[in-house]
Amino acid sequence: MNPGLLKGADALLAGDFATLSDLVRAYAEERPDHPAVIDAEGTLTYGQLDARADRVAAALQRDGAKHSVSIVSSSRNDYVTVYLGALRAGLAVAPLAPSSLPEQIVAMAQDADAEHLFLDGDNEQALRAVLAELPPRRIRLDTPQFEQWLAPEGAKPAPVETTPAMPFNIIYSSGTTGTPKGIVQSHGMRWLHMQRANLYGYDRHAVTLLSTPLYSNTTLVSLFPTLAGGGTAVLMAKFDVVKYLELAQTYRVTHTMLVPVQYQRVMAHPDFDRYDLSAFRAKFCTSAPFNAALKADILKRWPGKLTEYYGMTEGGGTCILVADEFPDKLHTVGRPAEGHDIRLIGEDGKPVKPGEIGEIVGHSGAIMTNYHKQPGKTAEAEWYDETGKRFIRTGDMGRFDADGFMQLMDRRKDMIISGGFNIYPSDLEAILKQHAAVFDVAVVGVASEQWGETPVAFVVLRPGSSVSAPELLLWANAKLGKMQRISAIEFRDALPRSAIGKVLKRELRDEYGKAAVST
Repeated sequence: MNPGLLKGADALLAGDFATLSDLVRAYAEERPDHPAVIDAEGTLTYGQLDARADRVAAALQRDGAKHSVSIVSSSRNDYVTVYLGALRAGLAVAPLAPSSLPEQIVAMAQDADAEHLFLDGDNEQALRAVLAELPPRRIRLDTPQFEQWLAPEGAKPAPVETTPAMPFNIIYSSGTTGTPKGIVQSHGMRWLHMQRANLYGYDRHAVTLLSTPLYSNTTLVSLFPTLAGGGTAVLMAKFDVVKYLELAQTYRVTHTMLVPVQYQRVMAHPDFDRYDLSAFRAKFCTSAPFNAALKADILKRWPGKLTEYYGMTEGGGTCILVADEFPDKLHTVGRPAEGHDIRLIGEDGKPVKPGEIGEIVGHSGAIMTNYHKQPGKTAEAEWYDETGKRFIRTGDMGRFDADGFMQLMDRRKDMIISGGFNIYPSDLEAILKQHAAVFDVAVVGVASEQWGETPVAFVVLRPGSSVSAPELLLWANAKLGKMQRISAIEFRDALPRSAIGKVLKRELRDEYGKAAVST
């Protein structure tokens, strides 16, 4: 179709730049009664979402907000309302993880220069001891206070000219490796995510089921394209396998984003095959290592395409594996996305030779502006090639195969150096997962007087299985190289994970170290 004949949201998406606010407004005018977001309490149509976002924006301008807002809440419709309203008022949004320590939430809200804090009842109670240190304007989303704070019905904010360089949000890192850093993403970066919505079928008929939290970029890279395409987002405040499958069937869900541990739990449910999931067009996964055998099981039993993203919230470079198109590459994370330049560098900062392992660095149009107020950390995350081209360092180790597919090894910080040899925990985990009794596993390096470091495996067994730690250790080490051998196996009921499914290996390492000292 001639781009000049397009109207409304279609014309915006075909242009050089538009905002999420513009697109929601266009859909509100085109079909105001179509559901935009759905939670356990009800539905917000595009017309309602647009009007309520106007009231949020007008209230923020009335209050004199100039910088940002923070949100500490479970997923709910008005979380999206506040997000959109803040953007419409020209502010950045700093969504914060409720699972963070109260002191961390204070530090992140202060770092973001947040003038308003929106929160729900559970989190207000959890933060009671530090309320005096939080932004002075605190609004409860799940009480009449929010309705009272909103500008009157029909209110319109003063227009704000939004440019691609303006900050869209500040996403704080999980903090699993230390103090969270504020990752500043621009409107231009988010525009690239939204503009590609049609490539993945995010259209006016899309229904996306989201069960990961809204503070996570994992969730947002599916939420925003859903709204940009005029579809419907169904929000789960807390992941539950049965509830997830029921919602997917009831709403005829077409799209979803899940992290690997969620896929693992869904596929392991005994009633999985009883649910009608035939409406699915696309399933996405990111944020943590995705086992090849699990991918194969999903391809066999769950309709629709399966796409794995490998990348960082900081942006830079993304690899994409369309699993159903490359069933022989399930052990990889795919090839660099179109227009993404991904390279591997050694400890000396120079590119490694073809086929060698190196740290992954990436460049693309979707790249963070900086770490908020941390120029030193920003500089540490950057790598420049000989032409001055800016890349973001991932801290992950990988190698390209002969076909250009990326095989992840491990986080550089998780690599085990034992007796001078590099051991990649993912290799050991892959072997252990081959055992019929193993449901989940994480391998970490612990201090060793003899070797410097030695691998220890933490294993979750499948229900009803029976194998002893010595038996499993003997089985695994028989399949591993001499320098890879695991020194100990410990059973756990579950592995500690972040809210988006990343194994908290530092907790396992610290726990094991403390136990060794006490004995």
